[in-house]
Amino acid sequence: MTINSKKVTTVHMNPTKKKSSIKSGLTQQAYEGIRRMLFYNEIVPGQKVSYRELAEKLNMSLTPVIQALKRLDHQGLVHHETNRGYYTEPMSVQEVEEIYELRELIEISLLPAIMDNINNATLKQLRQILSDSLVIPKKDYLNQKLLNDRKFHLAVASVSGRRTQLQMLEHLFDLLYLKYLGSLLFVASEKPIGYMHEDLISALENRDLKKSRQIMKTHFRIIKGHALKAFNNLMARKNKKT
Repeated sequence: MTINSKKVTTVHMNPTKKKSSIKSGLTQQAYEGIRRMLFYNEIVPGQKVSYRELAEKLNMSLTPVIQALKRLDHQGLVHHETNRGYYTEPMSVQEVEEIYELRELIEISLLPAIMDNINNATLKQLRQILSDSLVIPKKDYLNQKLLNDRKFHLAVASVSGRRTQLQMLEHLFDLLYLKYLGSLLFVASEKPIGYMHEDLISALENRDLKKSRQIMKTHFRIIKGHALKAFNNLMARKNKKT
């Protein structure tokens, strides 16, 4: 019996490419680490960002931290001042309003495409996301609620297949949840907002465009109102302290 064997070729990685890959990985780690700090309010709006403190907290060198801050600068979450360093962006009630208005425009505009593409598999996926969002541990409750809400809205939008609008939505969520202390803006209503998510899934399943638009508009009117009220209360408390 003859066994045919194949010659095994060893592929050697170019040292330059290997170093580049390691640097890229460290920058990504720093980027994700700083985003977590923003999300958990460890870095607040208008604050000077210290390279060295971030590097110490993240247990890495300054280079990947600076590269990560440059990336966050492009996303509008921090800004650089010559000879002074990086600062987180200050908060603005006008920007909060604009973010919610843009979200509403984008998400409602995607509804026809969503209805064209939705099927039993995507409906099942949306219902699973909604079901999972109802089981939230008391620890870190508000932050987890924020993440679940983001996951649901992006999952619905992704059914449309419109990548550009989806990327814009992801950026708007980043601004709300990383820059604007999302847990402070996400105020619980008398009736949980989740019921509207259930109604939206049913309207999408029935291909009822008019009802889907109505649900979306009501949803945004409520959450925008709560967010602006919470933001104004926050700014009023800050002004009293100064």
